Amino acid sequence: MKHATAAALDGLEDLLGEIREIGALKEKSRGVFYLRSKAALHFHADPAGLFADLRAEEAWERMPVNSGDEWAKLLRRVAEVVGVRQGA
Repeated sequence: MKHATAAALDGLEDLLGEIREIGALKEKSRGVFYLRSKAALHFHADPAGLFADLRAEEAWERMPVNSGDEWAKLLRRVAEVVGVRQGA
């Protein structure tokens, strides 16, 4: 599965904006987010659609991001992971 192209990320720009608002994540390059010094979130594209890879603890979780409901699930999970890592 390849990383999402700029065109694919264009379709996720509203989602990316919401992720940027979380604040704890730093966007090193478009669509690639770090928490402290570790890669934490990035996006992939394949024939089945777009997916986010989120590092939760030491394992990566793959989540689809092809609908508003899937965006909401990702945003909730990102908030949980960031909260856990920040000790909140």
